[in-house]
Amino acid sequence: MFGEVCVFVCLVVVVFGGTRATAEVIDRVLAVVSGDLITLSDVTAARDLGLQRADGAADPTRALLSKLIDRELVLAEVERYGPPEPTTDAIDVEVAAVRARFASRSEYTDALLRSGIDEAHLRETLRQDLRIRAYEDQRFANAGERRQALIDDWIASLRRRATISDLYLPTTRN
Repeated sequence: MFGEVCVFVCLVVVVFGGTRATAEVIDRVLAVVSGDLITLSDVTAARDLGLQRADGAADPTRALLSKLIDRELVLAEVERYGPPEPTTDAIDVEVAAVRARFASRSEYTDALLRSGIDEAHLRETLRQDLRIRAYEDQRFANAGERRQALIDDWIASLRRRATISDLYLPTTRN
């Protein structure tokens, strides 16, 4: 019995010992904002679906990640103060606007697949965006021309108070 076990173990080592285990990267965590993860697929979705723009940045991933970090901070603040929920019709309009960025339904579906999200996830993201806009409209209603500067200062203060672990390291291609 002992000899048979030794032979079996040796056979397993010979057959599988020379095989290298390979790992497939499914996603990468690029940042952690107050415990919430922002992944490479989040950046891909924001880019491919036109939810955020890199505005010609030298490192588009860095630019989009910074915007998603800010969005996460703002969303946490929105959750604390609870602006009204957007209507289903308002969310439908936003989804239709995203779909309209694509020449065909299949291109839209392909972008969702590349991003690793489904339409329910997109709808939730757009619902959150509408809540953010409602909150900013309420908070900065009388800001006039200074509105964007006030929003930028507010977001900077949110960044100072938050715990942010920015893990993004740009890759260099030779």
